[in-house]
Formats: sequence, C-alpha cells, structure tokens
Amino acid sequence: MARDNNSSPKTGVDRWNATEKSSSRTSRQPKSKGGSRPRNPQLRRYQFTLLALVVLLVVCAVGFMPPAERITQGLDIRGGVSVILSATKTDGSAPSADEMATATAIVQNRVNALGAAETSVQQQGTNSILVQIPGATNADAAVKTIGQTGHLEFVRLDAIGDADALAKISAGTQDVKLKEGTYTAFMDGSSIKNSAVAQASNSATGAYAVNVSLDSDGAKKFAEVTSELAPTHGQIAIVLDGVVNSAPAVQSVISDGNVSITGNFTLDEAKGLKTVLDSGSLPVTLSYSESRVVGPTLGQDSLRQGIFAIGIGAVIVIAYLFFFYQGLGLLTMGSLAVFGIIYLGLLALLSRMGAFALTLPGLAGVVLTTGSAADSSILVLERFREEVRMGRSVRNAAIGGTKEGISTSLDADAVQLVTALALFFMAVGPVKGFGLTTALGILCDLVTMFLFKAPALRLLGSGTIQAHPKFWGIASDLAEAEELKQEMAAADAASKKGGVAHA
Repeated sequence: MARDNNSSPKTGVDRWNATEKSSSRTSRQPKSKGGSRPRNPQLRRYQFTLLALVVLLVVCAVGFMPPAERITQGLDIRGGVSVILSATKTDGSAPSADEMATATAIVQNRVNALGAAETSVQQQGTNSILVQIPGATNADAAVKTIGQTGHLEFVRLDAIGDADALAKISAGTQDVKLKEGTYTAFMDGSSIKNSAVAQASNSATGAYAVNVSLDSDGAKKFAEVTSELAPTHGQIAIVLDGVVNSAPAVQSVISDGNVSITGNFTLDEAKGLKTVLDSGSLPVTLSYSESRVVGPTLGQDSLRQGIFAIGIGAVIVIAYLFFFYQGLGLLTMGSLAVFGIIYLGLLALLSRMGAFALTLPGLAGVVLTTGSAADSSILVLERFREEVRMGRSVRNAAIGGTKEGISTSLDADAVQLVTALALFFMAVGPVKGFGLTTALGILCDLVTMFLFKAPALRLLGSGTIQAHPKFWGIASDLAEAEELKQEMAAADAASKKGGVAHA
C-alpha cells in the first residue's frame, strides 16, 4: 500500500506538470491573425516611460548648459555687497508697515538702477531692509546710492537744458538720466499728500491712471504751471533722484490740487509710477546698520571646493556600487545621472524666473540630496536581491523589489521634505537656500524613482538579468534561493515520510 501511495501521487504530479506547461504555452503565447506574438503591454509601458524620460533629459540639458551662465549664483559665490538699512521717521517713531513696504520698493528701484543682475531686496523685521547685490564691483558707490533718501521733483520740460536727455524723452526712452545742474524744479515731492491707482475715466481700453492730491502750496504752484502749459500741451517731467520716470503732457489747467496722470498705463506701470510719487513724501530716513563685501575670488573658490566635494562623493559611491552590486551598480549610476540632469534643469528654470540663486548653504543641500538619491537606489536594489533570495523569479522580484523599495524611500523622503520645507518657510537668511535646494533635490529623486529606477529595473528583470546573473551580481542570490528551495523540499519530504511512518 505504501508503494502504491508513493507511486500514484508521483505519476499524478508528473501528468499535472505536463498539463500546466502545455496550458501555459497556450495561454501565454497566443498568436494574432498574422501569426506573430503580441507584445507585453507592461514592457511597452516601461519603454514609453523611459522614452519620455529621455525627452525630458534633453530639454533639461539644453536648459542648463552652460551651468555657470544659466544657474544664478548667490552673493557668497559670485561676490558682491550686502547691506542692512535701518529706517527711522523724522519724529523718532517707528515706521508703519505701509511705509516700510513703500521704502522697500523704493530701494528696489534704486538698486535696479545700478545695473546689477539678480539683486535681492527684502524687509527684515519692522524697520530693517536687507539689500544684496551680487557681482557689484564698486561697493562704496553701491552703498552710497542705495542709502540715499529719494528726492522727487516736478520739472517743466522747457526748463531742462540737457539736449541729449530731451531728445531721448521725445523718442519715448524710459528712465532718462538728467545731467546735474541742467534743470530747475518748480515743486518737489513734499507737496504730495497721497496718490492712488485707478482706471482712467476716459479710456476705452481699460488703461489705468494715477490720481494725486496736493497740499495747498503744491496746488497753487501746479495751477500756475498748468495754466501756462495747457494751451501748448507742454510736458511736466516727474524726476526721481535725477532720473525722468515719466513726462505727461498737460491737457488742461489744474487748479484744485487733484491731478490725474494718464498715458495708457498698465496696472503694473501705474503701480510703479505711484511708488515713485510716494517716495517724495515718505518721512523715512535710511541709514546703514551693517555692510559686508564678499570678493568674487573667495566665492568662486568656495564653489569649486563644493563641486569637488560632490565629485569625490560620487566617485566613492560609484566604487562602492560596483564592488557590492557589480552590474546592478549601473542602474544606480544611471539614476544619479538622471537625478543630476533633472536637478540642474530645475535650478536653471528657477534662475530664469528669478526665483533662485545658488548659495553655499544651498550647495550643501545639493550634496545632501545627491547622497539621498544614491541611498534610495540602494534600497531598491537590496529589496530586489532579497526578493530573489526568497525564491521569487527575477521578473517578479524586479516588480516587487521596486515597489517595496520605493515605498520605503517615500517614507524617508517625506520626513526629509517636511524638515526642508520648515527651514525654507520659517528660517531667514542663508538657511532658506539650504531648505530650498534640499526640497528640490527630494522632488527630483521622486521623479527619478518613478521615471527611471522602477521601469529600468523591471525592463531588465524581464529577461536580461536572468540571462546574465553573474554580470548583474545576482548569481549568489540565485544560488542561495536554490539552496533554500532544496532545504524546504528536503524538510517537506522528511515531514511526509514521518507522516507515512506514523500512519
């Protein structure tokens, strides 16, 4: 009876295996009408994902090349001047929030007039303004210019003796600089009580106007001048710190002190003119509380050292990957390359939008997230090899390994992202740059995981890795899986044998 029991199941198992193989060939390899096998839709999806990634990488590479020109460098790298201005009122009281906002806008306009690119003007606290001018070559001149109290003047155009300036104004040139001593103002900004932006009443295109109210002395002076200029539609130039901001023509006599300045202004243009007009009546004095100059040589040396550190770290990581993971290390190398290209493309895009400048703390964030990107790749590879050692097929291990590995990486990235965003939104100064680059690096790592790591490993796991296990570094894992399978089979056989003997 024991011999019959042992032989019968064996025969049955043999027949069942043969039927499974036959049905597997029938169900997994159907032929179309033309006689060819249809392609695996999952493999096609992986291929399309990688193709879309290639297009994205080309766009990013074009966007950030050359990096030195496309990615804005901050003050501590490019060099320049940093100044903190303190605002006080003439009566000794603290400036209001509106007055500080207007003062900040005035300083921004004045700094822009220096011709420096990527300047930064930010209000700090209740009475301080931080000014950073990367690339400034004359720190003393920059500090002197941004610290001046704005002087607003109203000048009759026929009272200007600068012929070159008059020609530029007639041609419609913006921000014309008048030579000192070539004009005489009939009124200054101290006569302005308030100004406001509103839509022009006589405009059919929805253009905006700036309405100005003058005090009694200003109304009297303005009435005299406009009565003389109205018949010929003469112009009155609005001059801030010697620069003509606008030169509207007089259409009629204005005797009540309520002036409406029109000229088909857009909303932004009208707001800019209002800022100029407000600067003349702002009772705020700006003085330096701190100034700092960073030389361009020191900043560039720091940048080179940072890049060198990234390079050394990358070499060490690559050597480690090839030593422990052999061919699978190519996937992590590829993921780091993809991560780097996307990262640089994003930084170049933000720089073009004026929303980013690379600083030394920001560079530290780049180094940190590069290491995190390598770490997430290692998590995926380790999970893949663990699935292989558990006895799963290479194809199923690639699917399960990427899923579980990315899931673990997402948990870690979420914690790091919360910290980075907290630094960016709550910190001040250079720490914000560290928080920003860290958050951007985490986002680039997420993109890399879903667009490269997962589809690449699953595509290779569908046949290539199985065909060359030694090159891809999983030969020992397959051998361990086989040993585990044999041990389980032996234990199962022993269990069955013990069960029969007991019966």
